[in-house]
Amino acid sequence: MLIEIHRKLHQELGIPANYGGERKLPYYEEATDLIDVGPNLVGRIQRLAPEAAAKWQQMVETAAGGGVRLLIVSGFRSYEHQAELIRKKIAAGRAIDEILKVNAAPCYSQHHTGTAIDIATPGSRPLTEEFEISDAFNWLTEYAAEYGFSMTYPRDNRFGFVYEPWHWAL
Repeated sequence: MLIEIHRKLHQELGIPANYGGERKLPYYEEATDLIDVGPNLVGRIQRLAPEAAAKWQQMVETAAGGGVRLLIVSGFRSYEHQAELIRKKIAAGRAIDEILKVNAAPCYSQHHTGTAIDIATPGSRPLTEEFEISDAFNWLTEYAAEYGFSMTYPRDNRFGFVYEPWHWAL
């Protein structure tokens, strides 16, 4: 079934057939056991896998105790939601090659697992490199590993994605 979904969405979106293999990207299954963890910055309820949800909540509470606010931008994303993000960018005139430097193709996003979180903080524009100069980023760099989280896409990462200081995963 995953192969069928992969093939259909990738063909529709114009994603090169060698996309995953060339970049050595793993496939990710969609999580089915998810827990609501509250709204994101625009009020949309976000969900995470149970272990990620528990660790996220602990991390948020501990950071808050130190005066740092961690906000969720994005948690779990279905294959279809990931495809819709790409469709919108294509409709806005962006080239698929450029889009795939920022957004993983459906079936290749860690967000499908429910264990990846895009994080923001007040005073820093979400989903921008500006996040790396925030107190939240400094806190995550020092303490996130204690909760099992790591930044997946550092500068010059092996997957060919842009630097994402806001993206952390179990």
